[in-house]
Amino acid sequence: MKSITLSRILPFLFAFTLVFILSSCSNSEVVTSCLKGHTFGFWGGLLHGIIAPVDLVMMLFRDDITVYAQNNNGVWYAFGFMLGSGGWGFLGGKSASKKRKNETY
Repeated sequence: MKSITLSRILPFLFAFTLVFILSSCSNSEVVTSCLKGHTFGFWGGLLHGIIAPVDLVMMLFRDDITVYAQNNNGVWYAFGFMLGSGGWGFLGGKSASKKRKNETY
């Protein structure tokens, strides 16, 4: 196993620092005046996460369908969307661990 030297880490550290500094320069746009109507919260995010695979296919054929609702309330919508889409692996975690236990090497 090769030892990691400072000369190998330095370019990655420089690139990470550069990206971190430049990402703080982005302009925050206020879009609340553009969003009208129903605001989606946790339950809307959960539903949209569940139907996200269907939405992904449908948005290829129609312009009025999106995967992620633009008019949402922020963190709670995103949390519901992650749970609904299985983004944290709650549904597949147990079956994957059972397969590993049954395998013999």
